[in-house]
Amino acid sequence: MTTLIRFLNDKSAATAVEYGLLAALISIGMLVGLGSFSDALLAVFQTITNAIIGAGPV
Repeated sequence: MTTLIRFLNDKSAATAVEYGLLAALISIGMLVGLGSFSDALLAVFQTITNAIIGAGPV
């Protein structure tokens, strides 16, 4: 019985859950941000590729 009472009074698990939720929210935010950033970066690389192909042999 005392083990159950100690478990119910332990607040460290709540802190771990909060940190887990915070990490999940940060990860979701990064994935959304990197998704839009990757499209812009892909366009830059495509422009560079087209410029190199268009230059032809020197």
